[in-house]
Amino acid sequence: MRPSSSSGFYVSRTVAALLVGLAAALLLALAVIAALYGHCARVELSELCGRGVPGAAPSPSLQREESPPTSQPGPEREPAVAPTPRNWRPPGPWDQLRLPSWLVPLHYELELWPRLLPDDLSAPSLRFTGRVNITVRCEVSTKQLLLHSLSLDCERAEVRGPLSSSTGDATVGRVPVDDVWFTLDTQYMVLELGETLQSGSRYELQLSFSGPVYQDTREGLFLNVYTDQGERRALLASQMEPTFARNVFPCFDEPALKATFNVTIIHHPTYVALSNMPRLGQSEKEDVNGSKWTVTTFYTTPQMPTYLAAFAICDYDHVNRTERGKEIRIWARKDAIANGNADFALNITGPIFSFMEDLFNISYPLPKTDIVALPIFDNRAMENWGLLMFDESLLLLQPSDQLTEKKTVISHIISHEIGHQWFGNLVTMNWWNNIWLNEGFASYFEFGVTNYFNPKLPKNEVFFSNILHGVLREDHALVSRAVSMKVENFTEMSEINELFDLFTYNKGASMARMLSSFLNENLFIGALKSYLETFSYSNAEQDDLWRHFQMAIDDQNKIILPATVKGIMDSWTHKSGFPVITLNVSTGIIKQEPFYLGKVKNQTLLTHNDTWIVPILWIKNGTTQSLVWLDKSSKVFPEMQVSDSDHDWVILNLNMTGYYRVNYDELGWKKLNQQLGKDPKAIPVIHRLQLIDDAFSLSKNNYIEVETALDLTKYLAEEDEIIVWHAVLANLVTRDLVSDVNSYDIYPLLKKYLLKRLNSIWNIYSTIIRENLAALQDDYLALTSLEKLFGTACWLGLEDCLQLSREFFRKWMNHPENEIPYPIKNVILCYGIALGNDKEWDFLLSIYTNKTKEEERIQLAYALSCSKDPWILKRYMEYAIITSPLNFNETNIIEVVAASEVGRYIAKDFLVNNWQAVSERYGTQSLVTLMYIIGRTISTDLQIMELQQFFSNMLEEHQRITVHAKLQTIKNENLKNKKQNARIAEWLRKNT
Repeated sequence: MRPSSSSGFYVSRTVAALLVGLAAALLLALAVIAALYGHCARVELSELCGRGVPGAAPSPSLQREESPPTSQPGPEREPAVAPTPRNWRPPGPWDQLRLPSWLVPLHYELELWPRLLPDDLSAPSLRFTGRVNITVRCEVSTKQLLLHSLSLDCERAEVRGPLSSSTGDATVGRVPVDDVWFTLDTQYMVLELGETLQSGSRYELQLSFSGPVYQDTREGLFLNVYTDQGERRALLASQMEPTFARNVFPCFDEPALKATFNVTIIHHPTYVALSNMPRLGQSEKEDVNGSKWTVTTFYTTPQMPTYLAAFAICDYDHVNRTERGKEIRIWARKDAIANGNADFALNITGPIFSFMEDLFNISYPLPKTDIVALPIFDNRAMENWGLLMFDESLLLLQPSDQLTEKKTVISHIISHEIGHQWFGNLVTMNWWNNIWLNEGFASYFEFGVTNYFNPKLPKNEVFFSNILHGVLREDHALVSRAVSMKVENFTEMSEINELFDLFTYNKGASMARMLSSFLNENLFIGALKSYLETFSYSNAEQDDLWRHFQMAIDDQNKIILPATVKGIMDSWTHKSGFPVITLNVSTGIIKQEPFYLGKVKNQTLLTHNDTWIVPILWIKNGTTQSLVWLDKSSKVFPEMQVSDSDHDWVILNLNMTGYYRVNYDELGWKKLNQQLGKDPKAIPVIHRLQLIDDAFSLSKNNYIEVETALDLTKYLAEEDEIIVWHAVLANLVTRDLVSDVNSYDIYPLLKKYLLKRLNSIWNIYSTIIRENLAALQDDYLALTSLEKLFGTACWLGLEDCLQLSREFFRKWMNHPENEIPYPIKNVILCYGIALGNDKEWDFLLSIYTNKTKEEERIQLAYALSCSKDPWILKRYMEYAIITSPLNFNETNIIEVVAASEVGRYIAKDFLVNNWQAVSERYGTQSLVTLMYIIGRTISTDLQIMELQQFFSNMLEEHQRITVHAKLQTIKNENLKNKKQNARIAEWLRKNT
């Protein structure tokens, strides 16, 4: 009961009840209205655009003079939304992620004018203005017009038409524009028209706009500031994929809505402007302040989607060559061009184009190719038709890169982007749910191209190392990601960006490789050629691709499939995860089951009631056998039977072309062990690699016993392939084991076991390191595997490795101009510090202080944490937090120290008196991260309690709640690992 009021008026209970009912009904009605209309805000036309009304003065042409924009909002500016009730809109097509099919764009006349000046690079918010005339065909009569626009201010919107076909594109009328408004979630500009657009007629949308040049993100039109020839300079470039064209100009920003483009760029005379097509002409214009600008126009593009439109404005030099009559230019910083850093990329680009043309007998359709090396480009590389963009670190070859895998990496990335000129640019997926048709095939062909030009590269091992290993480690039955997704599953724009992941690239490439493996090469390429020819300058669905493969299958009679190509491949592309194929060699029975992380016995298969149609290529005693198919949960193959008394052995998944893991019964593993012990070279390298990788993954996830995997390592004294050693050491010498000071039980056993077997491979590579490291410059697998071998040998205390580390570090101290060889640099730096004292540490700190490249500084920051001296590590943290914090901006030094072998306890002690300074320097979340790092080996509730007590004053209330659950997870994982390590230790005792 409420206290009575001293004043007021009286109402009866009946009236009160009635009023309450009316109020409730009113509130409910308001809630419904808000729910219906609240998600679509209208931006007033008067605020943003001039009205396109009959009788208004005609708009100036695209070449009118224009002053610099007066509006100076920052990049994140959103259109102002008036709060009155009339600004709400009912649900409609603007709530959908996909554009309605009312209009089809045919052609864009696009002009962009960024206000980039070479002598004014400090402008806090650089902007551009633009105009676009879009010719569209009306497919469905409508009084509303939707197109994409984000973070753009619309200054004029007019619609002219219908256009008369008899007089070219002469306008015979104008459609009034009554209103323009924007939806922020779905990123549409909506034009409300005063008249209905007629189906079958063509119209021209005329829009003027302005927008921000982004400085902190590489999306839309963005700025790079860099140093060249000792001066600070800037360039502008674009990144439109997947949905950033709408940040640059209003457009129909979907991949299936292809159109031609005429591009005009207005820029300062000292800059060069580049776009998809060659330059058509140049002229000069003055703005209202009398400043002169250059107007560069470009030839008309072929039909292409908006995400391939590309622009660059830069003060770069270039190198060029001609390939089959078409010019290729690589643009880079003037210093880089003068030093020849672009020459390697230039020399391989032309031949790669020719290879792809000859492979499909389809010519590259554009008259030129420009490739721009950007100082900072988060997307690595982008395949824009005729104007490819690369992060310069992945395109330019430095003299110091000779002993790195850089040449191979550059070859792969250039091959990938050139592959896109056919897969993606010429033929584009219908929508982003099938982006794998672009990225999967470009990823697959990058390996084919690179192997063609580098035949010594072991193609199967390189594919495993770069593609297959990573995605098999992440994929499993309960992951919610298939290669090909259903369009209706997408509800937000952000979900499109998330598609550019391991599954699209690596699993997509693996799908293409598996398809190629059960067809012959000629049939595979022939089907793709047919697909590319049919859908050139158009769009395709996954089913279109399968149909062309089916046509190729139907035209011959040698290859017989158990189902249609669509039936086979859909079983892989529409499902998450992959199968484990288990062969019982005693019975010849093969079965399949989904791969789960941490399989539980008798696990109920909630999401995988159906099966994959699995191609099984296999070998018996080293001889390739005929392809068989597993198209049900289990099947008998008598030809795969092996008896205990004979010397036969069987391996499934020839060259690891199938996207699955393989398990065997006890006898099957025993036979393979016997063969490894007797003659390991009889089993090809890719299959020695496969056996190790599959066995350790299956044991980690409870499919087989860990002892089965360990048995496969007994033969290693005879193993001279470094990639196989890398796989073994990655599974046995894990990061957790190295950083766990409590691994005293397993360490001496592992040391004895591995050192006994390491001698042979160590002698091979230590001799090369001492005598002629340059011999490895074309050995990609050695360059990528050597660090793990070297680091493990030193961690195990191999004296020769430690001595090598001392020698290299001291030589470098005496002659800092002579760099430590790249493949072993991390190990040398770390052990040089670990085996040294403050003299070595102070030397490395001085090197760190004088370095400017972020990558090098991070490398040195980690090496400085390798010291075994507590006082040095404490001083290191004091430097980072108190003495000279500005010197240590690349990474969190406290976390680096805490993650090191000795530093965990020193970091914990340091926090007692310095946690507030750490929090101020790195933020409160860093304290949570430190808690997890310091507590990475906890295995009891008492340890959790002690850790929480220690951090209790440092954390905020909401953080205390979340860390408890995380620490429990760490504890449970460690308990599981403890049991596993105990079994490994027991096995090592028996076999050492």
